[in-house]
Amino acid sequence: MKNYSVIFILAMLSSCASIKRHNEQRASCIPPEQLKEDVDFAYSKLQQMHPQLYWYIPKQELDHKIDSLKQTLNEPLTPLQFYFKLQPVIAGIREGHLSLRIPRKKFTKKEIKKLDQKKGLFSRFGYYISGDQMYITENRDTIDNIQPGTEILSINNIPVSDYIKKYRSLISSDGYNTTFQPYFLKDLFFGYYTAENGLSDKATIETLYKGEKHTYTLSRESKSDHDLEKDKEMNKRTQDKKLNDYVAASNSYNRSFKFLDKDSSIAYIKVKSFSREYSEEFYKKTFSKIKNAKSDYLIIDVRNNYGGSLYEINNLYSYLTDKPFTLIKPSQVTSRDIPLRTNYFRKSTPLEYAIKSISYPSYFFAQAFSTYKKDGKIFYKMKADKPTKPNKGAFHGKVFVLINGGSFSASSIITAKLKNDKRATLVGEETGGANDGTVAGFYSYQKLPNSEIRLPIGLLLVQPNIDFSDTKKGVIPDVEIKESMQDIIDKKDPQLDWIRSEIGKEKTGKD
Repeated sequence: MKNYSVIFILAMLSSCASIKRHNEQRASCIPPEQLKEDVDFAYSKLQQMHPQLYWYIPKQELDHKIDSLKQTLNEPLTPLQFYFKLQPVIAGIREGHLSLRIPRKKFTKKEIKKLDQKKGLFSRFGYYISGDQMYITENRDTIDNIQPGTEILSINNIPVSDYIKKYRSLISSDGYNTTFQPYFLKDLFFGYYTAENGLSDKATIETLYKGEKHTYTLSRESKSDHDLEKDKEMNKRTQDKKLNDYVAASNSYNRSFKFLDKDSSIAYIKVKSFSREYSEEFYKKTFSKIKNAKSDYLIIDVRNNYGGSLYEINNLYSYLTDKPFTLIKPSQVTSRDIPLRTNYFRKSTPLEYAIKSISYPSYFFAQAFSTYKKDGKIFYKMKADKPTKPNKGAFHGKVFVLINGGSFSASSIITAKLKNDKRATLVGEETGGANDGTVAGFYSYQKLPNSEIRLPIGLLLVQPNIDFSDTKKGVIPDVEIKESMQDIIDKKDPQLDWIRSEIGKEKTGKD
């Protein structure tokens, strides 16, 4: 017991020292020559590992961007300042999964516990971004009676439009898609803001509503006993929460199912993230209910779904077809040793490190023999690129799929496949992920040697098994219907309403 206590104390001291060192390094200035070394290091690793680096940008153009950036590095910069120079160049590659990790301040467990006792400063509102403007769409705690539809003009006297222009340059979708940025920027805006300005307890915002300007001071209030008790309840993992993949941070479920009418003829599945967790059980139970109800129509909603597990979408597709299918084409990598560059011990606790060390030989040999060569190219063995049988509980009625600019990665893979196979009618707007695939799968987490900024590099070229469009854009809906800010405020859903109207017409025609 004494030994365990010593190990625990040493681990705590090591953790605190690591956090202190990280924050000191984050505040330090790095000489220009070392910054240029980091640029060369990042580009070299991309050229070695990324299987489709010049998909959306010619090599000559990217070389020019890299050289131009290095010419601007003529004074010392902090890692954060350097991030804001390098990330726009990375974003210019137009690979949505490819992005530097922004250097953030780290917090001790004590500091995190203190923050958990308080409400968020900006997270208590819902937001909408259009062009260079930001609007509040929801005021969850009715703070100062700020009305939905209010535009935020400035934060602490700095125009919001300045932030939007700056942060927009950090984000790219796959290829030349135009719908992804507003969704992703809305979700990341205050992550960028706090990384740049720190976590403060107060902020002054200037707003505009119905032609009138107002100034409000937002405060990070302490949570009441009721709020803290509610947090505890939200964090409890019931069987229902597991099945529907509950996310306590947003008090919502990643997966949900319901019937939209009294006779259960319209089934509705919403998937906010393909997390895989408990997904097999969810789909098995859900499609069993749909089959027992003899539903004629199925609506699958993957709007604002940034993707996730290939395994899950392969399983979902097996419930939507009546014949064997292959979800994706063979996944290309740059070399045979690529699967061994995936940072096996990343984010491991001392106990997890010890366990992983024991199992590492098995992992090593499995990865070492996970590639094969064909037609002069190297591919990684994947279950999703093999024929899959339709599930016995598969749905054979009419399928509609709701998509928008927030449908990314795995969401785009499955919707591109459904569209290609003419298995569903897609309704909404162009997806944020590319129609013809993306580079992701698993990652090699590189650390730039001087700034210590992390650069996760996707290692697999993942493409749906379809006839490619070669548009370098997202999956285009069969029926384009856009959602306005007022629709969000009024909790209206014109895209879902269109589908229900179409189904109503079909039912009337049948009668």
